[in-house]
Amino acid sequence: MENENKPASKRLYSLDALRGFDMFWIMGGEGIFIALASLTGWPIFQWCAKQLDHVPWHGFHFYDMIFPLFLFIAGISFPFSYAKRIEKNDSRESIYRHVIFRGLILVVLGILYNNAVNFHLGQLRYGSVLGRIGLAWMFAALIFMNTKRNTRIIWFCGLLIVYYLLLLLFPSHDLGSFDKFSREGNLTSYIDRLIMPGKLYLGNHDPEGILSTIPAISTALLGMFTGEFLLSDYLKDKPLRRVLYMVIAAIVLMVIGKIWNIFFPINKNLWTSSFVCWVGGLSLLLFSIFYLIIDVWNFRKWAFFFVVIGMNPITIYLAERIINFRSATKFFFGGLASLFPENWADLVNAIGYVAIGWVFLYILYKKKIFLRV
Repeated sequence: MENENKPASKRLYSLDALRGFDMFWIMGGEGIFIALASLTGWPIFQWCAKQLDHVPWHGFHFYDMIFPLFLFIAGISFPFSYAKRIEKNDSRESIYRHVIFRGLILVVLGILYNNAVNFHLGQLRYGSVLGRIGLAWMFAALIFMNTKRNTRIIWFCGLLIVYYLLLLLFPSHDLGSFDKFSREGNLTSYIDRLIMPGKLYLGNHDPEGILSTIPAISTALLGMFTGEFLLSDYLKDKPLRRVLYMVIAAIVLMVIGKIWNIFFPINKNLWTSSFVCWVGGLSLLLFSIFYLIIDVWNFRKWAFFFVVIGMNPITIYLAERIINFRSATKFFFGGLASLFPENWADLVNAIGYVAIGWVFLYILYKKKIFLRV
């Protein structure tokens, strides 16, 4: 994802680092901690391993945050890139074209990611992570471009409330369930079964379906609110107070999410409104920490590992579908792993897998090759 800053200001190094931290878990980071849990049996690593897997339905684990955090980060970037384009006197029509093209090309890339090059259209899975990011970001960007701050907040709240009311008032009974928030009985899954082409990821439900894109727009908008706040002159000379305000906002969102969870369970598969608030608060809190350490206190060297990943997130996401990193890991690290006791092999291979991916991205970084959409 492209992260451009205001012409007169520096690039947000913390945003690149956070994006890299987010992608680290997808490119094999979770395997390291799962291997540590298996090797040591220590409770802390056992807890980490449990957090690095998705909750089947209601509830939340850290791994459920990876996807919405990326969308939140993409939202933060937009006010900066939009301001830069306005500064360059780009026409609104050209910005609209870019926003819509970016959204739709991510949908296409998501279909390719899921299905490879496949011409059996009826057998494809059309819902995807990249497609959800593309559409939610695109609609949020269009809202941002055409409304003022107060109206954007109304959009943010309105989308969440409308989505909640739709699922609350219109349960599905086609599969016999009477639980309006179950996988069989919710309106979101019913609409996907009814009108979504191709196959659904879970057979009777797709976590990146049609209706659940609505609350995902609010996730992107929340990121755009954050980016707009950082871009403004408000408390520009008092960065610590800025961080404090973001932390307070994060806590408020998390409290709202937990309260709403009583009535509308936190659920990534449905991207429930409570999930948006809870994960949005966590995302804002995590960004505040990165922003404080990296851009306010200027402690940057430790973050370089993540920045290399964060500068090419789509590259590594797509590359793992095309390039056999596991074969490369076996080639370079298989001999090393054989020197250790058998129960150490998984850890050595997991570290090797991440290392291979990181070196691949580091070469692109040094060559200044970045895949931008």
